[in-house]
Amino acid sequence: MTFEAILVLVILVGAVALFVSEKYPIDFVALLVLGVLLLLGLVTPQEGISGFSNPATITVAAMFILSAGLQKTGATAAVGRLMVRFGRNYYAALVVIMGSITVISAFVNNTAAVAVFIPLVMVLANRRKIAASRLLIPLSYASQFGGVCTLVGTSTNLLVSAISEQAGYGAFSMFEFTRMGLVLFLGGTLFFLLLGRWLLPERRAQELAVAYQLGEYITELRVQANSPLVGKSVVESRLGEEHDVTILRIIRPGDAVWAPLEHVLKPGHVLLVRGKIRELMRLRDSAKLDLNVEFKLRDTTLQTEDLRLVQALVAPGSELIGHSLKDLDFRNRYKALVLAILRRGEAIHDKLNSIQFGLGDGLLIQAHEAEINKLRKDQNFIVLDEVPGTVLRHKAPLVLGILAAVIGLAAFDVLPILVTAILGCLAMVLTRCLRLEEAYHAINWQVIFLLAGILPLGIAMQNSGAAGFIAGNAVGWVGGFGPVAVLAAVYLMTSVMTDTMSNNAAAVLLAPIAISTAEEIGVDPRPFLMAITFAASTGFSTPVGYQTNTMIYNPGGYRYTDFLRTGVPLSILFWILSVIFIPRFWSF
Repeated sequence: MTFEAILVLVILVGAVALFVSEKYPIDFVALLVLGVLLLLGLVTPQEGISGFSNPATITVAAMFILSAGLQKTGATAAVGRLMVRFGRNYYAALVVIMGSITVISAFVNNTAAVAVFIPLVMVLANRRKIAASRLLIPLSYASQFGGVCTLVGTSTNLLVSAISEQAGYGAFSMFEFTRMGLVLFLGGTLFFLLLGRWLLPERRAQELAVAYQLGEYITELRVQANSPLVGKSVVESRLGEEHDVTILRIIRPGDAVWAPLEHVLKPGHVLLVRGKIRELMRLRDSAKLDLNVEFKLRDTTLQTEDLRLVQALVAPGSELIGHSLKDLDFRNRYKALVLAILRRGEAIHDKLNSIQFGLGDGLLIQAHEAEINKLRKDQNFIVLDEVPGTVLRHKAPLVLGILAAVIGLAAFDVLPILVTAILGCLAMVLTRCLRLEEAYHAINWQVIFLLAGILPLGIAMQNSGAAGFIAGNAVGWVGGFGPVAVLAAVYLMTSVMTDTMSNNAAAVLLAPIAISTAEEIGVDPRPFLMAITFAASTGFSTPVGYQTNTMIYNPGGYRYTDFLRTGVPLSILFWILSVIFIPRFWSF
């Protein structure tokens, strides 16, 4: 093994460790890898920037824009409303949800589709008296079923297709995945129909105050006559600075005042206060306040006829991701108060202003109805209390026509998918289905920089011989059992990596190894590459294995073990189906 191959292997191990640790954003890790490769001369400058001009990278960016057009005009939501109408019982709801999201996700970015469907599924669950936890995991998983049915279903498919073409084995066609994708869809749907009742948890919706564990942080305190707060406004009392508490409401004889910053406190006023138990007890003693020991927090305590309490999720591509309440000046910008944050089932109450948001974080928001209506229309949020409205429904047929032309022209080899996708984006802007700034905003730049930064590592692995070294050792372990055994090993390795790191990164790292392995044993690499695309695009076993899993974690009230209980057996089923059918559809 050459010295260059050793360096590439060290970089590969470091990249995998950083991806798995999630200490740094995945796009930063990819660019860090690119920088190290360029610094050490393991790729040329032209090879280093080739990821930015790769057809897969540009096509993925274009598909984000096309998906945004569908979402804005309500074409996706219209399918979801039909789903609500026909899902009359649990099994009907399951089939309609999984069928609808699978079809849409075959052509639309599945995170965008799931973002539209989550509120719709919540509405359906509420109307049919079904626990949302019985429906949201199937929603997430079925969106992944759809992603593996077409070339444009996921960015991973486009990415592996581009790697195959660069290696001289040709690109994948638009519907080359469809037969195998349908096998997996049928297998996954039957899995949930037969076993869903036993594997999926049944957790009924709780009051938001309970779900966000506010009971230990909010209480009522009555102002005594000898309290030093008497005669001072909330601002003058400096309670936030001295005791780290927030007065949410003052209850006075005959009325109540919310966000009472300038109101003067008087004896007998009852304060609804948020803070840690220790701070609340300190405040009670130092400020001469009486604790209402019979107080029990309910959602109605935090609401009035106009002031509402809602749960909102941080949407895919949201400007909130990576920023805190303080960074965003959230309260002034949105005229809303965040009472707590729910992240993967854990409620966060302390130092809310400094918590950086992530995809799928749940925000418990208190705001006036007018401001909540604005949040519903804001693409940064998924408000869960109501089906989101759309503003350009009359243009939905036009957007569907544009998408059909993009897919059809590429499917019949009239034009390459890269060309049709770019023309489709131009058509979206020219027909005013999207504004230019909306098109830019629709692109998930984290994914784009991840692809552009990590692709050169695959080139370095091929050029240095690192991929061949790994492939040679892999063949030594399983090669003697034949290509089907190698296929099974490739699928399993990709599936495990996908559940612990970015699926795109897993595909880029393993595709060159799969190609070298096929060359080592003298077979066509296409079946191995297909195994990578299917395994990398179906991450079921953890809430972080795929973005859609992260998005449904909070609204479903899930625990980490729920994904293990449903995802591991489903992953094993898909592994078995893939090992059986991939060699039938793509011969070695």
